[in-house]
Amino acid sequence: MDANEKKEVIKKKYQEIAILGGSCCSGGCCGDSNSTDLSRSLGYSESDVQAVPDANMGLGCGNPTAFAELKPGDVVLDLGSGGGFDCFLAAQKIGSSGKVIGVDMTLEMVEKAQANARKYGYSNVEFRHGDIESLPVKDSSVDVIISNCVINLAPDKEKVFREAFRVLKPEGRMYISDMVLLDELPEELKNDSELLAGCIAGAVLKEEYLGLLKKAGFSVEILNEDLDISKRQYRDLPVESLKLKARV
Repeated sequence: MDANEKKEVIKKKYQEIAILGGSCCSGGCCGDSNSTDLSRSLGYSESDVQAVPDANMGLGCGNPTAFAELKPGDVVLDLGSGGGFDCFLAAQKIGSSGKVIGVDMTLEMVEKAQANARKYGYSNVEFRHGDIESLPVKDSSVDVIISNCVINLAPDKEKVFREAFRVLKPEGRMYISDMVLLDELPEELKNDSELLAGCIAGAVLKEEYLGLLKKAGFSVEILNEDLDISKRQYRDLPVESLKLKARV
């Protein structure tokens, strides 16, 4: 598959999830846990899980809002915001003086997130339809970027990181939870549509991922590496959930 074909596979899958519900792992790679159980296993508290239940779709591989060091007044950008779950948790931390922007390539997800914002009364959150490889965000306008298990889906990760660097303010920072490979996948798995939408087939080796961040201009600090997620969710494939902090 080329880059456009990959994006269409991903878009179609996440349109389906936005409309019908379900998981990104319909091929069975994520086991049988529901979204609430998955969120607890990834570090979300009970109050997090209960805060905006309609937005918690169990699509992450960590909880970036827990380690993002958010403070009142911050402008926060979520790359791949889905139903808005992490955006709403971030909004609670930055308060009415701050702002959260969620960007997602799937229009149906953006519409779902907007509906959740109205339902739960989040006036300091805005959702934009766009591609994280070409962000609809002004230069040097964001204090903090968060992203939860999304960048692995982007065919051109170097573009994503360059765009993130562009929109961050001087001294800005980015907090990522994402899937990376610990070993190369066989070719048949790399071209598996379900594994692509399930955050595995599009992932790259950890060292390549870190190298692309540094090439974009970031200094990088690894905060945590969840190796057990392979057993919990991904049938022992050679993957981990990498949590990191990147500074401009």
